[in-house]
This record gives sequence, structure tokens and C-alpha cells, in this order.
Amino acid sequence: MDEKKKKPIAQYAFIGLIVASIACLSTGLLGLTKGLVAMQMFAPQNPDILNLALQISAGVLVVGLAAYAFMAPDKVRRFFSGRQARYGSNSLILTVAFIGIVFVANYIVYQNPKSWDLTEDKSHTLAPETLQALATLPDNVTAIAFFSANLDTTNANQVLSDFKANSTGKFDYSFIDPDRDPVSARAAGVTGDGKIMLTMGDRKEIASSASETELTKTLIRLINPDARVVYFLEGHGESSIEAGSETSYSIAASTLQSKNYTVNTLNLLVTNQIPEDALSIIIAGPQKPLSSAEVSLLQKYVDAGGSLFVMENPLILTEFGDSPDPLASYLEKDWGISLNNDIIVDLSTQQPLNAVSVAYSSAHPITQNLSANYSVILPQARSVGMAETPVTNVELMPLILTADNSWGETALGPDGAAEYNDGVDFKGPLNMAVAGENTNTKGRVVVFGNSLFAIDQNFDAYGNGNIFINSVDWAAEQENLLNITPRTPITRSFEAPSPIALVIILIGSIIVLPGLVVFAGISAWLARRKRG
Repeated sequence: MDEKKKKPIAQYAFIGLIVASIACLSTGLLGLTKGLVAMQMFAPQNPDILNLALQISAGVLVVGLAAYAFMAPDKVRRFFSGRQARYGSNSLILTVAFIGIVFVANYIVYQNPKSWDLTEDKSHTLAPETLQALATLPDNVTAIAFFSANLDTTNANQVLSDFKANSTGKFDYSFIDPDRDPVSARAAGVTGDGKIMLTMGDRKEIASSASETELTKTLIRLINPDARVVYFLEGHGESSIEAGSETSYSIAASTLQSKNYTVNTLNLLVTNQIPEDALSIIIAGPQKPLSSAEVSLLQKYVDAGGSLFVMENPLILTEFGDSPDPLASYLEKDWGISLNNDIIVDLSTQQPLNAVSVAYSSAHPITQNLSANYSVILPQARSVGMAETPVTNVELMPLILTADNSWGETALGPDGAAEYNDGVDFKGPLNMAVAGENTNTKGRVVVFGNSLFAIDQNFDAYGNGNIFINSVDWAAEQENLLNITPRTPITRSFEAPSPIALVIILIGSIIVLPGLVVFAGISAWLARRKRG
């Protein structure tokens, strides 16, 4: 009678075993997750929920096993006393030992990371200069790469990973999308896309690209901070760098300061000399022309390796009148750069007097990170010309250009009407900005036909702030800080086999190899059959 009463209960014992199996699987996964958290390989949003889920899963496992043992005690007794238990225990011990060995081996490898560059051209081996910079890091360095969804992060991630692997734990990095988190980008002083900020303690530096050379140069500046001073010229009606009006350059100045620049003003009419610490002088929208004496000082400064960042508006927007412009004459004579007496009319925009860049030089550091999503808008700009015959030792490059359906209007009508006149106006596409370098003196100039693009009202529009900061960076750059020789990548090409070789490959892979396997199987079967 007792056995008959127990049978109905035993019929439901499998339910406890199923519950225990599911709980066992859940406990294992949650335990693995907990281990990843302990090794700092994973960070859950709410650790308390993970701990609670692990406890509940372990509890359900125990309850399920207990329910099975209660409903089917005879099966449990036979399992622990039979031959199956002995073999099963041996398998369990071997399985646990194997899992333990794998876990310990992975933990040791994770705690002691090591990588090998097996590429033929050693494309993932850092240059000796980079390895030396990483070896001399006095403190931990964190890199934050500001890459939007429009840019591919593969190369940046690889370079940063190589830096991290060779830093003995002193270099780490992360990525931020500046489009989704513009507050962090502004706080870091980052304008544009594809920039990387390196921080060490309370110091920070920004790399303009994700190349090994640029990152190493930035790392060296971070380790050995030097004073970098730029000056805004004043005394000719230029807008102030202090906040207070929509035409000021306070955002531009504060962004430069966030990049460890010291930003000062300079009045050559008063001082009659250029400070020795000036890396670059910014001439932003003078309303009246500079004097010949000032231009002479600037000429000597540039000839000694200095740099100018010139932003001059169309004459009709200034108080130049018929007065000569010594600065424009200097740029044309010594550099082959002409500030044309026109105003750009761009029919590709809804506001024709807003010149929009549609092409740029991807080879120049100032514009290499610009894209269609970061066009530059110059409101009421003049075009910038380049001499057909280059000046000796001067290398010029146009930075940004307008669309084909634009022109430089030389004579606006009384009501502001504009119409292209062949032979009189400048036909598009037009240069909106030009950069030049003297290969002999190492002097540099950057010339824009507009200054309004960098005022507070327009600084954050599209790529305006980006190209302004890049222009200052390039003008004030210390090019001799580091020079890493680029590696020549090994070109690999696939040569298709001849028709005969293709036939041989086809026969070998479809007939010969499968035939050998079948032959071996038949031979083994026949041999066993003979042995009985």
C-alpha cells in the first residue's frame, strides 16, 4: 500500500529536476558574470540586482534538488550507491578540474597581457621614439577619442591599443561621440571630429589625428609642457577677445586656453616690438589698415620663423576706403597670396553672401579632418588668390573652396544686386583660405578672406571653430618636436592560378580528398569484418 501511495508523487519528480537544471544553468551564467565583474572586465549598471539574482538562482537550485530527492528517494539512493555514481563522480571531478585549469589560465593571461606583432611589415610595432615616450611616463595618461558615427574608429582603436599594450599599465583610452555628448567635447576644448585628448593629472593636450606621430608629439608636449603664447593684434578696430558682444572672439580665446595656450593681445603701435614668446600673431578683422611700420615688424618676425594668421574682410565691410593696405601688399609680394577686392556670391546656398566650403585639402593638417558634415561658412567673405608663378621657397596650398556656381563680385549694385560679369568678376570655384610655408625661413601664414566666421555668434557653426583652432595649431606648431619615419607597407596581391592549376585544385578538393576518406573508411570496415 505504501509503494502505491508513493508512485503518484514520484511521477512528478522530474519537474524538480528540470527546475534544478535551469537554475544550475542560470547560476553558472550569473556566477561567470560575477567573475567578470570581479576582474573588472564588465561593469553592470546595478550590481545589487546581479547579487540578488545569483542568490535567488542558487536558492531555486537547492529547492529543486531537494524536491526531486523528496519525491523520488529510491532513485537518489540508487544513484549514490551504484556503479553509475562511481563513474559519474570521476567524470565530474575531471570536468571541474578542466574548467578550473581553463579559468586560472585565462585569469593569469588577463592579469599579464602580452601581444606579439606577427605582421610581415611590423605595422603594429611602435617606433623607438614612441616606446621611449611611453617608458618615461611619470604618471597615468588617459586618452579620450572624440569620434562621431561618421568616422571609422578602426585605425584609431588599433593605434591606441598599441599605445596601451606598450605602456606598462600607464595608458588607457575610451571613445566619446561629440555629436551625442557635445558638453564633454566643449569642456575638453575639442572642436571638430577625430580629435584625441590626452590627460595626465591636471594637464591635458589635444592630438589633431589618430596617427602614431601626432599622438607621440602630443604625449611629449604633455610630459614636457612648454609655454605656448599667441597674440591677437589690436589697435585697428578689431573685435575684442573678451566676452561682451556677438562679434567678440571670447569663445575662440577660451577654446585656445583650454588647449594650454596663453592668449594675449598685442598693440604694435604702442609696444613697437613683437614679444619673443609669440608663436603666432592673429590679425582678426582690422577695420583700418595696418601701418607700414607694423607690417615691417611682422615681416621680420615671420622671416625669423614666426607665423601670421590673417583674417581680412571685404573692403566694403571695413573703413579702409582708398587707403593702401600694406599687409595685403606684403602677403602678395613675399608670399604670392592676394586678398581680392571682391565679395563672394555663392548660389549653392539660400543666402548667396554666405560662402560655404564644398571642397577642401585632405592633405593639409588644417583641413585633413574636415568632411561634408563639417562645412565651413564664411559670411560676407572675399576670395583669396594664389600667384600663378610661385614665390621662391614658398609652398602654398588652398584650404577650402566654394562651389562652381559662385563668383567674386567686384561691384555690387546700389541695392546689393549681384550679377556675374565675365572678365570683371572672379569665376568660381574660389579659394576661401590659403596656407603657406617658407621652406627656408620656416615662417608660416594662414590667410582667410573673412573674420566673422570665428566670432562668438558663428564659432560653433558646422566646422568654423574646428578650422580656426586647426589654423592656430598649425601656425604655432613646433615641427621639429618629433619626426617618426613612416613605414612603407608591404603590398600584397592575389595572382589567379592558371586554368590547368584550377582543374587540379578542383579535382583534388572534390574527388581525391573525399575519395581517400571513403577508401580509408571502407578499408577499416573490411579489416574489422575479417577479424570477425
